[in-house]
Amino acid sequence: MRYTSGIDIGSTYTKAIILNQDDEIVGRAMLPTGFQLPEVAEQAHLQAIAAAGLEPSDVDYVVATGFGRHQAQFVDVQVTDLTAAARGATSFFPGTRTILDVGGQTMKASGLTDGARVKSFRLNDKCAAGTGAFLEKTARYMGFSTEEIGPLVATSKEAMSISGVCAVFAESEVINHLSQGAAPADIMHGAIVSLVGRSVQLMKRVRMEPEFTLIGGILRFSTMVEVVRRELNAQVNVPEGALVQFIPAYGAAFLGQRRLRKLEAEGVDIKRRARAPA
Repeated sequence: MRYTSGIDIGSTYTKAIILNQDDEIVGRAMLPTGFQLPEVAEQAHLQAIAAAGLEPSDVDYVVATGFGRHQAQFVDVQVTDLTAAARGATSFFPGTRTILDVGGQTMKASGLTDGARVKSFRLNDKCAAGTGAFLEKTARYMGFSTEEIGPLVATSKEAMSISGVCAVFAESEVINHLSQGAAPADIMHGAIVSLVGRSVQLMKRVRMEPEFTLIGGILRFSTMVEVVRRELNAQVNVPEGALVQFIPAYGAAFLGQRRLRKLEAEGVDIKRRARAPA
């Protein structure tokens, strides 16, 4: 059996996935990225291997992606997170033409060709009001953890308006709503609506077209998905459960499998050294 590893070194979390030659997930791991990127990349890689019941020497090819991909020196190749996300999204949803990826520190919109290639993209990585960090900060200010955002918003009766285009101004609106006695659930709901508004604007800039696929850690909140669906007035694809956070890692591992097939066709010996920490 042939195995590949895809490692997505994101700004908030590092994810790793092990695929077999049938492109099936056999192991995965996720760790906070922190500031020691080379170390956390290797730890996530080794934890995913262990979860698959394999040894490092069983993995034939390793592909890194994400903003910290160049810090992983033990890999075979690095690919951009846009390319990895495109391959991952179209593996699960072949009709994908627009991807929205909302992470902790960045938000990305990509338009794809029929061949799953990125033809246009836009990033919002300059202001926290357009990223998941805004939702997390809003929750913490009101005394809730990130894990409590979903259950909290589920109790909302209406979304409070948060129109600030800057995180600082948006935070002021949150404080004002609290001082006037607004329910935290409604404020959180308003923060999500505000974030979705920015998301849709980013998607319009890549000339969005269906099918729409949503990925990234913030999309694990069902309210976020529902608000995007309403804003687009269209059906959206969302990977199940925690997989929504692993799509770029999956795409990286998928590209590794494709590379191995090409090497095998060329008669190249693909078995390589064991991958153990230095």
